[in-house]
Amino acid sequence: MNITILANRDLASCIALNHLIPGLSAHRISVFLSSRVGSKPLAPPLQQLKFVEQDLLNQIIAPLLRRASNVAKTAKQSLLSFEQLGEVMAGGVSELNNINEAAGLERFAASEPALVLSIRYGLILKDPVIAIPFHGILNLHSGALPDYKGVMASFWALLNDESEIGTTLHFIEDSSIDTGSIVASTRLAVQRERSYLWHVLSLYEAGCGEMLAAVEKIEAGQNLRSTSQAEAGNYYSFPGVKDLQRFSDNGWRLFDPEDVLNVVRQFVIAG
Repeated sequence: MNITILANRDLASCIALNHLIPGLSAHRISVFLSSRVGSKPLAPPLQQLKFVEQDLLNQIIAPLLRRASNVAKTAKQSLLSFEQLGEVMAGGVSELNNINEAAGLERFAASEPALVLSIRYGLILKDPVIAIPFHGILNLHSGALPDYKGVMASFWALLNDESEIGTTLHFIEDSSIDTGSIVASTRLAVQRERSYLWHVLSLYEAGCGEMLAAVEKIEAGQNLRSTSQAEAGNYYSFPGVKDLQRFSDNGWRLFDPEDVLNVVRQFVIAG
C-alpha cells in the first residue's frame, strides 16, 4: 500500500518516524515535512524550546551525521535523522509547505497515497488534499481529545494539573482542527520531576503503536471503528508570556539539560 506521511521538521516528528518506519517496511512510504507550525513570533522561552526541538536536530545533529556518513555500516544509532530515514523509503523525505496550493497539491498527489498518516504537520489540510487518499487521513494528536485541541496540548494539560496526558488517533475529515472521529487513544502518567519536552517525546512510542495497529487493520481489509467527538472541548494556541510564567511558577520546566543530552546521545553513532 502507498502510504504518505505528513510530519513537521522537528524532534518529536523525527522520533515518531523512528517508531513508525520499521513497522511500515511492507509498504511504499513517502514523507513530506512542514518546516514549522504557526507563524506568530514566539515568546523567549518558546524560542529556546524551538532551538531544542528544531534547530539542534536540523542545524547541528543532521549536518554532523552527514559528515560522518563514511562511518562503518555496522555502527548503530538509536535514532536516525530525517535524511537517514529517507534513504530506506522508496518515496524519500522532502519538504512541502504549500500542500494546499496547486503545485504542492500536485506533488502530494504524485505520491499516490492510499492512506495518509499525519503527525504534527504544520498546515491545516483543505478539502482537495483530504479527498485524495482512498482510506483517508489519520492524525496522531499529542493531546486528549476533545479536551485539548490545538497547539502544545501537553503543555496546557500540565499547566492545568492533569494527572495524565495522552495521544489521540483520529481521522481528519474536514479543515477544522482536531475534530475528526476518534480511532484510539493512549495515556501517560504525569511525572512532576520531568519536563514538558520529556512528556511530549514519551508519548510517541505508544501513539505510533496505535497508528501501526490501524494500518494493519486497513491493510487486512477491516473497517476501523471510530467514535465521533463530542461537540464540547477546548482549543489551545501557543502560550503567552503570562502562561509561561505561571508554568514556571508551578514548578514546571519546558526542558532540562538532561533531556537534550539524552536526545543527542541517541543520534550519535556508536563505535
